[in-house]
Amino acid sequence: MAEAIIAGLLKRRLVTPGQIVGSHPTQARRDELEANYGIDMVEDNREAAVFDSSPEGSSANGHAHSLVMLTVKPQRLATVLGELKGALQQDQLLLSIVAGARTDTLARGLLHPSIVRAMPNTPAQIGEGITVWTATPEVTEAQRMQVSALLGALGREMPVEEEKLIDMATALSATGPTYIFLVMEALVDAGVHMGFSRHMAQELVIQTMLGSVLFARESQKHPAELRNMVTSPGGTSAEAIYQMEKGGLRTVLSKAVWAAYQRAVSLGSAKG
Repeated sequence: MAEAIIAGLLKRRLVTPGQIVGSHPTQARRDELEANYGIDMVEDNREAAVFDSSPEGSSANGHAHSLVMLTVKPQRLATVLGELKGALQQDQLLLSIVAGARTDTLARGLLHPSIVRAMPNTPAQIGEGITVWTATPEVTEAQRMQVSALLGALGREMPVEEEKLIDMATALSATGPTYIFLVMEALVDAGVHMGFSRHMAQELVIQTMLGSVLFARESQKHPAELRNMVTSPGGTSAEAIYQMEKGGLRTVLSKAVWAAYQRAVSLGSAKG
């Protein structure tokens, strides 16, 4: 996801490669990112975030970066917070996409109050994602505008006031591609079972889903209304819907989203 953000910012020309410094523990990955995007990569997290006044220093224009992004796995959060504790300057903004990591946990761990917590999803890698985000009261209006522009480079962005909505978005939109991909896989398998080649079935399913989503967005109609438009009495859609409802598809999806939400909440509880 961090790479997707880098690619989106550079593609939209919101920043130049020289304004980005990243960190990663492995040399091979640092070399790859430097080669692909022309950015500076370092091994140490603190070095990537703090002021560096040396002539060869990484920080753009010789000052601390205005925005520091935290994009690590939840299991790594405690270690990284320890490395960055007390390092951020007052006017720096921290933007975290760490699942479950609450703003109060981040603020205590970093000794820093200006925090944005965001939850993007994987379609951000092609500029078609949606990111839900919230900010602490210490975040200025100028910083909020900066975050809006940054996340807008990944697709659509949705600011919210209540932090609990971030955990809810984690379950619905961030985990959402998982549900879609599983449905796609099941439909492709069904096509193969009927006799299509896997390649043909996959192409039919992908284009059908893409067209349906674009139609839903453009029409702005409720999904139930769109479904009724293609469901004739006694027809194939009616029979298919009957079997899906009989199998509890709607209930299974609801339970899956709720389970993902509970997991997101528990990740936050475990951290603080």
